[in-house]
Amino acid sequence: MSNPESFIDEVTEEVRRDRLYAAFRKYGWIGALAILGIVGGAAWSEWTKAQARAEAQAFGDAVLAAAQAEDPEAALAALPAKGGAQAALAALMAGAQAAQAGDTDAALVHYRRAGASADLPASLRDLARLKAVIIAGDKMPAAERDAELAALAQPGAPYRLMAVEQQALAQLAAGERDAAIATARAILADAEVTPGLQQRASELIVALGGDPAQQ
Repeated sequence: MSNPESFIDEVTEEVRRDRLYAAFRKYGWIGALAILGIVGGAAWSEWTKAQARAEAQAFGDAVLAAAQAEDPEAALAALPAKGGAQAALAALMAGAQAAQAGDTDAALVHYRRAGASADLPASLRDLARLKAVIIAGDKMPAAERDAELAALAQPGAPYRLMAVEQQALAQLAAGERDAAIATARAILADAEVTPGLQQRASELIVALGGDPAQQ
């Protein structure tokens, strides 16, 4: 019986092979197309990543060149930005240049533009908003300033303690000596206070006739 069984097995294997070849001839193009799609998709992904890196590098080079120009603020403001994030970042840097040049009005415009941009990371938006408050000084209505500082001083905000410091200075400017001292002491008691901010808060308390060691 072994020979007939072997013959039957061979015939069965041949039938299976023929069916497989027939199926491949009929549907093999689908698999080839899928492979081409995968390879093409990977190539496109790498190309777009390379393009993005090249564009980011070109923008970075343009920013550095603008910062070294004769009029850095104007050069930064005139940068051809691709996308809202690049434009907002250029505005943030233009604000810093304007502030350094003493043009507070222009600096405020740039900082407000950057702070209102949804394309920037929240940390950079908060930085622009804080700088706008500092630059504006008395030019910003007290209600607007207090609202901005309250938002920037929320737990978890990246510049929380710096915003609290500005709250203390605003209280001092309003003649609220005790409130300013209490706010400065809250800064000293915060576990995240930096050495520089700790020193400034201590100096403020001493200048107002308080004792930094007193809680």
